[in-house]
Amino acid sequence: MGGVLAIGFLLCSLVLLFDPSVSHPLCIDSRAPSTLSTPIKFCSYNGTACCNSTEDSQIQKKFLSMNISSSACASLMKPVLCARCDPFAAELFTVASVPRPVPILCNSTLPSANSSQSLIQVTSDFCSNLWDTCENVSISNSPFAPSLQGQAGIPVNSTVSELTQFWQSKADFCNAFGGVSSDDSVCFDGEPVKLNDTGTPIPPHGLCLEKIGNGSYLNMVAHPDGSNRAFFSSQEGKVWLATIPEEGSGEVMELDESSPFVDLTDAVHFDTAFGMMGMAFHPNFAENGRFFASFNCDKEKWPGCTGRCSCNSDVNCDPSKIGSDNGAQPCQYQTVIAEYSANGSASQPSLATNARPTEVRRIFTMGLPFTGHHGGQILFGPEDGYLYFMMGDGGGTGDPYNFSQNKNSLLGKIMRLDVDNVLSASENDKLALWGNYSIPKDNPVSEDPELRPEIWATGLRNPWRCSFDSVNPSYFICADVGQDLYEEVDVITKGGNYGWNVYEGPYPFNLPNSTSKNTTTKLTDPIFPIMGYNHSVVNKNEGSASITGGYIYRSTTDPCMYGRYVYGDLYAGAIWAGSEDPENSGNFSTSKIPFSCGRDSPIACTAVPGSSLPALGYVFSFGEDNRKDIFVLSSSGVYRIVRPSRCNYTCSKENVTSAATPGPSASPNDACWISNPPKTAVFLVSSLVVLLLHSFV
Repeated sequence: MGGVLAIGFLLCSLVLLFDPSVSHPLCIDSRAPSTLSTPIKFCSYNGTACCNSTEDSQIQKKFLSMNISSSACASLMKPVLCARCDPFAAELFTVASVPRPVPILCNSTLPSANSSQSLIQVTSDFCSNLWDTCENVSISNSPFAPSLQGQAGIPVNSTVSELTQFWQSKADFCNAFGGVSSDDSVCFDGEPVKLNDTGTPIPPHGLCLEKIGNGSYLNMVAHPDGSNRAFFSSQEGKVWLATIPEEGSGEVMELDESSPFVDLTDAVHFDTAFGMMGMAFHPNFAENGRFFASFNCDKEKWPGCTGRCSCNSDVNCDPSKIGSDNGAQPCQYQTVIAEYSANGSASQPSLATNARPTEVRRIFTMGLPFTGHHGGQILFGPEDGYLYFMMGDGGGTGDPYNFSQNKNSLLGKIMRLDVDNVLSASENDKLALWGNYSIPKDNPVSEDPELRPEIWATGLRNPWRCSFDSVNPSYFICADVGQDLYEEVDVITKGGNYGWNVYEGPYPFNLPNSTSKNTTTKLTDPIFPIMGYNHSVVNKNEGSASITGGYIYRSTTDPCMYGRYVYGDLYAGAIWAGSEDPENSGNFSTSKIPFSCGRDSPIACTAVPGSSLPALGYVFSFGEDNRKDIFVLSSSGVYRIVRPSRCNYTCSKENVTSAATPGPSASPNDACWISNPPKTAVFLVSSLVVLLLHSFV
């Protein structure tokens, strides 16, 4: 038994060797840094920053109130205060998820600061320099007064104002305030954070696929128990539980079409642009059996379709003036999130192979003004446990009623809901909620009372496939379907406005001959895409394009893809891999990559006539299993990204990593990463990443 445990520990340790350092621009309040039209006056930041002019003035007042008696010390304390404006402030002011009053000061005496995985080169010991310069200097209201993490220190309300009276020694001071951030990536050296520029990454030679299933599915969710199982769902409303074979085993996935996990077809309205739009399993599904479905219903055919119309007086919209759309009346079709349970069908929920199709609770219901652009993806945040709900602008060319920019409308938004706590009927009515949920206290409404409380981000057209990075969950990435010109990929942040319908991607958007659109909308700080593509570069024969968002690749199956964001186009003409230049800087580049099907694929792949490309058909979605392998869900079947050598692509890293890649076990109790994984092994855990469908433009 001891030998087995030792081998298991060794395998887990080997995989941890591949954990990269991660950091990206983000402010302390989880918002994206703002683009400055002019540099702020006191703090030396320009371009992008986490402070505006008002906050800059507040920092200046705090600095002056400190009455620092030494000019040399003052020259070091000023940038420490101004670090709150740094585009990497969220990293600088956080260690192990605990906020700090001052940034993490670069300290070359700590091993992690000189780690080969650190993204910065610590050429000076700023922490020691600050101590040596300021240790005996009188400072009022010193930010270094509070003790950190149980280190030496004295109460905040002390009248002492010299570092030597707060801290026993330089070692104690730098042990508390020095180091690098939680991800061993950044620290503060007195200057704005700059990451090493390692040059533009070389794109992989190609992406190799194997076909493991013939069915056409629109959603895939890795089983929350961490095993090699996953849930697949169809647009019609059926969900199946499948077993994923080992890569290279020559086996196909096990899925019994005649025995679905749950059948919701009685409630789901299925049509070209309607159906079951997504599914999500509660983070504690293995214990509580709770899971959720997002789907469309027809109020003329199903009595449970009873939501309020999203076109209403609160958003300056009159449904009687819209008219019919593709034969449907305004809000005839609705979007629904409902809760279901797997309890009672097995000794424990994680062992359940079926569930009842009876709703436990209606979470959300809302009528749709038109027949398109209704998103519908749902997924749980891996760190906060809240349910994120992606909603399109409701349809109509150019968002004619300006729903995406209307703060009272939930159309064209990403919502963030608490489904663990339900408000009383009176509280619900007071907030005019759309169902049974509550509002997280830190939603953007806490800072912008004009927003609907459900809103997390605004200005989306039709968000199609979002995902949290399993290594760095603050990377919440969404693809957003464009109209006539540009398909985009965005990093979603708290309160971010992504521009539609003032911008389409990076381009100003104008809807001609519109009498209903709010043409006076001016965006003060829109967030532009990190990557994307123009319609002209894909599918020239059909003359259209529609993006399908994917995942940051975190499997070691293809190590040359590791850390790259994989996404594609609905019409299967191209797949892209995006990367940051330099790594983890927030500056992205993207390139098309060739893809083909391995000759030893368990199911033989057919080719597009007159082309070497596999005949994928329509690429509806991407999926990710507990091993972090990525799957392509298309109209012709289920494909998995596999070792590049199986398609004769060259990857120098392949042989190095192949021996250190343990796969998930068939039993949830056999996987070494199930119990209390360290943060560096997050990508091995089954962080619930919900895999949902792509709607048509």
